[in-house]
Amino acid sequence: MAKVKISPRPFSYPEGGASLHCGGVSLESLARRYGTPLYVYSADRIVERLRMFQRALAGRDHLVCYAVKANSALAILKLLAQEGAGFDIVSGGELERVLAAAPDAAGRVVFSGVGKTAAEIDLALKAGIMEFHAESEAELNLLAARARKLRVRARFALRVNPDVFAETHPYISTGLREHKFGIDIRSAVEIYRRAAGNRWLEAHGVSVHIGSQIRSALPFGAAIERVSKLVRQLQRAGIVIHTIDAGGGLGIDYHAGPFDAAARAAEYAAAIENALGGFAGRLLIEPGRFVVAQAGALLARVLYVKRNGRKTFVIVDAAMNDLIRPALYQAWHEIAPVRPRPGKTRMVDVVGPVCESGDFFARDRALGPVEPGDLVALLDAGAYGMAQSSNYNTRLRPAEVLVEGKRARLIRRRETMADLLAPEML
Repeated sequence: MAKVKISPRPFSYPEGGASLHCGGVSLESLARRYGTPLYVYSADRIVERLRMFQRALAGRDHLVCYAVKANSALAILKLLAQEGAGFDIVSGGELERVLAAAPDAAGRVVFSGVGKTAAEIDLALKAGIMEFHAESEAELNLLAARARKLRVRARFALRVNPDVFAETHPYISTGLREHKFGIDIRSAVEIYRRAAGNRWLEAHGVSVHIGSQIRSALPFGAAIERVSKLVRQLQRAGIVIHTIDAGGGLGIDYHAGPFDAAARAAEYAAAIENALGGFAGRLLIEPGRFVVAQAGALLARVLYVKRNGRKTFVIVDAAMNDLIRPALYQAWHEIAPVRPRPGKTRMVDVVGPVCESGDFFARDRALGPVEPGDLVALLDAGAYGMAQSSNYNTRLRPAEVLVEGKRARLIRRRETMADLLAPEML
């Protein structure tokens, strides 16, 4: 009976049990109740990961601003807000989600992103967010104009580009000069000086973000060393900085090997702390994937097992519209049979029903025997799964379930065809 090793995750085969569980809840029972495809998340694991950062940074004033883009489910945002988290947003829509889930958390929100609109800026100013992360001088000018119109001061941090290389997928690397993100760190002092002459702007912090799914703490330390040098330059110029935002990007292990999450969080925190020097202000960090990825799985049912020449295809009812990461990033997700069958593993492609050759979850993957009707769990799908889902091929997006201990609750119902057709007109 082949079982996937899934120790860093909340999914396990209970002692003596043959069926995969999330915490104390059987995935088979969730599939019967809510159907498939189905996203399943562990609330306990999400809170545990948040607390790892809070403990690692307990020695200094800090705020963990969860990156909403990773998973924006209202129930998850509320859960994190109750644990004292702040939020990193990149759109007005994400701010609306935070305000809906946790209205009292507005003052713990930072607003990132290269293309903020006037309407989004107005929404954030009226909500009273902590600070804007401005990514161009043109954006800073618009921020000042909107603040003047609303008669409020806008707190801002320049997102500086430290030109630090981080070994990760090129699509999620953001810290080099050729990327669209941030302002050249060499230009920052002069921009802060010009902003100091505007009564509607308040220089509040400095922000940096070098990429995502970064496995080493060293690039984070290197980036913060450059930011710390900038902060000292600003202080000499009479500009007081209250926050340094180190961004997010700490990676996880998507494979089945050992992964010590607490040690990884502590190493990350130590690298940043060592690089901060004598900075006495508040440290902000923006983890997303590290908090929610391994807490989630996409549950799917096998439709067919098909052989074409030397290739065997396991066709499931989930597809690239439900989880696009393998097609978009060539990402690896462990695939665990919910009720493993006895027998040898074989090399298969696990694919979905969408009419694209790129609709796959795994290629040439060793998988134990599965038959039509069996359930499989695509692990580490809590981040950038549902958040990047679509209705391609007019497919209904999955339901979402949150498991707390031995209790499971629906946090998003499955879409209906009426939901999809409602905005359209003949």
